[in-house]
Amino acid sequence: MENIDYARVFEEIADLLEIQGANPFRVRAYRNAARTVETLSQPLESLLKGEEQRLEELPGIGKDLAGKLRELFQTGELEFLNELRQQVPASLVQIMQIPGLGPKRARQVWDALDITSVDELEQAARSGALEQLPGFGSTMQARVLKGIEELKARAGRFKLSDADIYVQPLLAYLRQAEGLVDLEVAGSYRRRCETVGDIDILATTSNGSSVMDHFVAYREAREILAKGPTKSSIRLKAGLQVDLRLVPQESYGAAMHYFTGSKAHNIAIRGIGRERGLKINEYGVFSGDRLICGETEEEVFGAVDLPWISPELREARGEIEAARVKRLPKIIELEDIRGDLQMHTTYSDGRNTAEEMVQACRERGYKYMAITDHGPALRMAGLKPSDFRRQFAEIDELQERLDDIRILKSAEVDILEDGSLDLSDGLLAEMDVVVIAVHSKFNLSRAEMTKRISKAMQHPQVNILAHPTGRLINRREPYPVDVEELVKVAQNEAVMLELNAQPDRLDLRDFHLQMAREAGVKIVINTDAHRTAELDYMHYGVDQARRGWLEEADVANTYSLAKFLELMQK
Repeated sequence: MENIDYARVFEEIADLLEIQGANPFRVRAYRNAARTVETLSQPLESLLKGEEQRLEELPGIGKDLAGKLRELFQTGELEFLNELRQQVPASLVQIMQIPGLGPKRARQVWDALDITSVDELEQAARSGALEQLPGFGSTMQARVLKGIEELKARAGRFKLSDADIYVQPLLAYLRQAEGLVDLEVAGSYRRRCETVGDIDILATTSNGSSVMDHFVAYREAREILAKGPTKSSIRLKAGLQVDLRLVPQESYGAAMHYFTGSKAHNIAIRGIGRERGLKINEYGVFSGDRLICGETEEEVFGAVDLPWISPELREARGEIEAARVKRLPKIIELEDIRGDLQMHTTYSDGRNTAEEMVQACRERGYKYMAITDHGPALRMAGLKPSDFRRQFAEIDELQERLDDIRILKSAEVDILEDGSLDLSDGLLAEMDVVVIAVHSKFNLSRAEMTKRISKAMQHPQVNILAHPTGRLINRREPYPVDVEELVKVAQNEAVMLELNAQPDRLDLRDFHLQMAREAGVKIVINTDAHRTAELDYMHYGVDQARRGWLEEADVANTYSLAKFLELMQK
């Protein structure tokens, strides 16, 4: 089992406990433990093979949870989870994922209508039975049907971060195969799309049968879907399908281009080839029946008089036109980032102290950072003004001891329903950076939500709008908001828009980033880290930024401290 598999067990326990109406602190304990396990920098099983005491040293993992992890490791299942599944249908967890339905409503439809599956819920909504329940009117019924449609649309899609967890160990395993020469993942994974379906791996080899035998023998394979001399397919225990294709060396670049996609990009390239009397496919570039080139991607692009185009840009959104006139962006690199402007500590819902977060940022070579704990509107996690002032005093004390990093005083300030902020102007004036975000009332109309956020952005002390659309990938659709209008407000008010690097969010979307870039609006890439390990999510933000055509100059936290602080002076 990978770390994420252990984490998902704890997440399922938390979901089932929440449906039961268990103590919120108990539910949160399992969710915190899940995040600890998922973000470990080493395989959990390396700890499970050692002393149990080492497990208990992990944040949020006490004796009880350490024992459950060990039971999972030793037996492959958990008695406590099996007991919960007998008490609560596990399929209710999927119902919880439908926008507008949480644990209470999932329990309500189960108790009242004996609904335990999404299909049963859809049938009840279409028949009008759902509308008869307290709190379920025609509007809610319509929302449920739309939510079911969204849930089905994303079925079988894996978050990029989850795909990484399964793909990287497989690549390490494949590299041990006898005769392997080249090995690379293509498809949406290579383009670093926010979700991926099947995984396409291409390889060249001097011993094809050995490589294929090695591939289908992978210990994490649940089933072998197909096995042949040039293509084999397996399904991993996690449900992810992986296809391995062996290609001739002279066709490797053409195959990489073809299987990387996107489909629209490939169609455009093939069209340019036809204009030149060329045929371009996965086997190479041909003039008539004669193979001209195809060993490298550079050769494929060169055949149509284009420079090599980075995979993240291959979406037929102007990259070919830009390449023709030599105006492809020099897209941002992870090494360009100099600071992180959203993270949380033990003062609110973080798992590490301010000092630990500062040290972790220093280890990553950052020159500045902002601690942004929640304001009082966020129930159970928000700080009172007196808490912020106590934290600011701690930051002053830390800053006196450190001269290699600037610790910026800040907060993630809630945007209330009327567009006002949940902290006073006086307290905001004590901060170096003011970050604002929506955390509630997601069901406003598009016009109402846009007006709400726009009003907050016009506050003279606001610097950054965090996770602007509120989406959670594969879990919650964006709230209705006019992003184009937010970009205009950001442009007028000198407010920066956040690209939230949390793999669950990646908010803003890539095309929104292009829109902001064209309007001259600065982006900040933040991790929204709730523990030190999550600071490493920065690379997912950079992946998304690259898909959005962002260059170093477009991203404010690539700037020097002095230049960044200039931007804060609106």
